[in-house]
Amino acid sequence: MTPVIASILLWFIPIYVLAGLTLLLLVFSLLARVRGGKYVRPIVEAMTKVPLLKRWMQKASRAALEKQNPELASAIAKLERSGVARDPSRAQAALSRLTAAERRAYLDAAGQQGQMPEPTNRQERRRLEKLQKRSQGR
Repeated sequence: MTPVIASILLWFIPIYVLAGLTLLLLVFSLLARVRGGKYVRPIVEAMTKVPLLKRWMQKASRAALEKQNPELASAIAKLERSGVARDPSRAQAALSRLTAAERRAYLDAAGQQGQMPEPTNRQERRRLEKLQKRSQGR
């Protein structure tokens, strides 16, 4: 190979990299559309094992949630700070510290996901039922 051809090919390296990234993004978006993202989930789960990628995805997810539903984003941030994921018994105490709008947004989202926190006693169960009735009535 002559030095001129080698230097020209060297200049095309950024184009090759961009073309490869574009192809990867295209394949990823096509997989996301097939069967509701069934084939993307394992890829994303594998990517979350890399700490840097996990932080980037969490940051992007939080930013998107803050744009769509700021009350829900605020409620989730408060619940994460109180350690609800590590200790479910703290869930009720953490829910009581949320504002009315945050609580309503969280209960709506949890109801849609089917992940309502389990009340520990009858009084808490009745309180949650009242909150759900109020939020459905509006």
